[in-house]
Amino acid sequence: MALIFHSGLSKDLSSILNDADDYDIIIKVGENKNTREFRAHSVILRARSPYFKGALSSSWITKEDNMIIFNKPNVTPTVFEMILKYIYTGELDLTEKSGEDILGLLVVSDELLLEELFVQVQEHLIEKRLSWVHENFIHVLYTVFKLDNCNKLQDYCLEFICINPQSFIISKKVSSLDKDILFNLLKRNDLQIEEINVWDCLIKWGIEQTPGLGSENNDRTKWNDENFEELKNTLEEFIPLIRFVGISRADFFDKVRPYKAIIPKNIYEEVVEFHYKDVLPKTATLPPRTIKTEKIESKIINPTLVKVIINWIERKSNIFTRNENDQRYKFKLIYRGSRDGINNESFRKKCNGRISSIVLIKVKDTNKIFGGYSSIGFCSLGNDYLIKDGYRFYKSSDNFIFSFENNYDIQNMKISRVVNDLKAILDHGGCNFGRGSLCMIEDKLYLNNGSGSYEKNLNTDIIYNIEEIETFVIDNQ
Repeated sequence: MALIFHSGLSKDLSSILNDADDYDIIIKVGENKNTREFRAHSVILRARSPYFKGALSSSWITKEDNMIIFNKPNVTPTVFEMILKYIYTGELDLTEKSGEDILGLLVVSDELLLEELFVQVQEHLIEKRLSWVHENFIHVLYTVFKLDNCNKLQDYCLEFICINPQSFIISKKVSSLDKDILFNLLKRNDLQIEEINVWDCLIKWGIEQTPGLGSENNDRTKWNDENFEELKNTLEEFIPLIRFVGISRADFFDKVRPYKAIIPKNIYEEVVEFHYKDVLPKTATLPPRTIKTEKIESKIINPTLVKVIINWIERKSNIFTRNENDQRYKFKLIYRGSRDGINNESFRKKCNGRISSIVLIKVKDTNKIFGGYSSIGFCSLGNDYLIKDGYRFYKSSDNFIFSFENNYDIQNMKISRVVNDLKAILDHGGCNFGRGSLCMIEDKLYLNNGSGSYEKNLNTDIIYNIEEIETFVIDNQ
């Protein structure tokens, strides 16, 4: 039987890092006023890092008084301290570290060829630091696309754009987007945007990237042949990524035709033939992008947010990209406040029965949207209930409540799942998740989580006035 003593080994190596007096290398990290010297053992560095194994070979090293001096000005002291902790002990606690330092750790672990650490830091950013990633999205996007092996985080960033690209595509950020990022984005079949908008984005990007054009010369009616030729060279590898068959005849005439000079002649002629003779192109063969929308007759949310809610119902990631093989859902409107009345009586009359449902609530004087999903419905739920403090509670382990900052929000959304399934729904007022976790009383909305039945992500003492409220029953198709 093999005897394993990893914990003791890790503890002993940690003491060597912190207390030993036989170190043989000084590593100077950081720059300007943010610098620090670390003392370490070259034999441990070489054993744990392929980078140090090469960098500390006899032909590379610099010594002063028999001490190896190694400079790493591109690494901050905080990040390098984490690196040494990992190298010596194989342990690292990122709980209290900032998102910026963790991203820096990702970059440095890639440079030092610490593959195990690199993989785990990627996982940590995706699983534990999504809020920070979203808040610093452009910074993260540019950073991870400089790392060839950072495939998982690169894919996450592209999927994040694909699920709701409109705000990103129309922003000024697109004009300065890195070439490789744009190329990988336009390759994707799941980019959820009309193809003519993709074309407009590409043209805008190309103009900014082309010498002699840019913001000071973006009026194509004033261009000469050389300007068009330069733009053609800039966009040469991108043009085949445009799904021309997904552009309407009118948009092709108005927005694509004026740039005929930058499109290879064979592609242009095939697309013209497609629009006027219905002959599919042979060269421009990429299929139309798969734009999937869950149909919902809502005045409150758009189909992109519906997909997010469906992912939550299935306990998947916010940005999980749905395809034709995934479960489909049908949303049937059974109650709308502006039509039926915003009050308890109208809600209970229309939302009567034990059936999977969602409620959506738009509140006054803000763009915020609140809502909840109940796998058992809201009213007239039968005799299987719990009486507590004089209230009647119903059980569900699948319920959750949520919020969006606005109708296009996929960055600051919040979800609170039920944690006490015996008190998932309270039979009181209009709809009542838990006991005030999300509660409609007449034309007011409360989110104080009085019973603690749901996670506390939405808690607030604010009482909102309801502007619009909708309830949909959900059918699996």
